[in-house]
Amino acid sequence: MAGRLIAMEARLYAAAGAHDGRTWRRWRIAERREETRDVVSLVLRPLDDGPLPPALPGQYVSVRVRMPDGVHQLRQYTLTGHGADGTRRITVKRVRGAHDGEVSNLLHATAAVGTELTLSAPFGDVTLADLDTPLVLASAGIGCTPIVAMLQHLASNGSPRRVLLLHADSSRDGHALRQEMETLTDALPGAERVFWYEQDGHEDGQGRTGRMDLADVAIPEGATAYLCGPLPFMRHARAQLVAGGVAARDVHYEVFGSDLWLARS
Repeated sequence: MAGRLIAMEARLYAAAGAHDGRTWRRWRIAERREETRDVVSLVLRPLDDGPLPPALPGQYVSVRVRMPDGVHQLRQYTLTGHGADGTRRITVKRVRGAHDGEVSNLLHATAAVGTELTLSAPFGDVTLADLDTPLVLASAGIGCTPIVAMLQHLASNGSPRRVLLLHADSSRDGHALRQEMETLTDALPGAERVFWYEQDGHEDGQGRTGRMDLADVAIPEGATAYLCGPLPFMRHARAQLVAGGVAARDVHYEVFGSDLWLARS
């Protein structure tokens, strides 16, 4: 059994591109971008010149941070971008409330250009499959991060696939990576988008406000759907998509982060 588990671990490392056994690497922050009041993007450059493990659209890395008390903690953040020069980007939402996020708040307070971070190789199974089926990409709150990575992959490859982008958020100003989502869908010839906002009741001329409601949204036939967001949102969106004709087996989802959307389901 030990031999099998060791072999399984080796296969996982190999699949993640960590062929040299270097699951962890040191990176330096090359740029810090304030996306919203509580969301920051960090563009990272590796400290060494070794080959980087490949990253699939939708995967995440673990960030190992030394806390003020000396204890190391790990948190997972989606890779929301990459550059031809080897840079990669993570986007971090600061968790506020009764249970403030220790790592997210520390990164917001201390992560500056020049700061060094330790990152793992990319992992995660909810990744965009290179098929020719129509796509539905639905997210809420900071769940937009893997969706942005998928949009970037489609745009960089000039994909002709039909793409329906759906996103729900608390407000227009609080919608992280909004401009990037708009730019990427504009670059895809077969893409359209619909956004919903709870607080300000504004949506891009489509008359839709508040909670995501797909009653008047045309779901592409034979679509594959990817969802990411808080659990109440996921339940609600999945039920609507299945009712709209998407096969349950074609709905792929990932849940992470705090419950950013209203817990009404």
